[in-house]
Amino acid sequence: MASDAGADLLGFNFVEGVRRQIQLADATQILTDYREGINTFNRPGLVGLFRDQDVDKVNETARTLGLDYLQLCGDEDAEYISKIELPVYKQLFVREGSTSSNVGAMVSPFLSAGNGIILDSFTKGALGGSGKSFDWGSAEGVANREKVFLAGGLNPENVQSAIEQLSPWGVDVASGVETDGVKDPVRIRAFIEAARNT
Repeated sequence: MASDAGADLLGFNFVEGVRRQIQLADATQILTDYREGINTFNRPGLVGLFRDQDVDKVNETARTLGLDYLQLCGDEDAEYISKIELPVYKQLFVREGSTSSNVGAMVSPFLSAGNGIILDSFTKGALGGSGKSFDWGSAEGVANREKVFLAGGLNPENVQSAIEQLSPWGVDVASGVETDGVKDPVRIRAFIEAARNT
């Protein structure tokens, strides 16, 4: 449904211990069914989310599933990233009180190394997906760089404002298209439509 609605990327969360964690067997079945029902020529990219997990296991999972990208959500450093076999998007957390200079300095080493960025809001005790926004002003002049995604508290109601203010390279959503913790087809379509029309 997300693919049909126009999503460019689909995320599969393998981060251990989080609400959205998916098991390899379930992901394999979902992707097998998905690939049988779509036009593979113009399908969304498939992204696996991981956090500080064994790099060999991460690469093996990516190969098994035929993923296109990896989103690294932990403390992975340049040495770790150098061992990853797919293009990487590094999730970085924007803390309260950050300035655009702070955020720019945080993302620059990763962008210079050819990695993409997911700018997310920092919430103590959360690993992302908190549904809370950060001060978008702290990402001005940063979010519009190539391969920088804006995340954190985006939803169908505010994604247009975020895009108008920051012109991000992309936007990322999870909890913002859920109703009672479950992905909502109506909200997914509304989010993608709002993003594409802005």
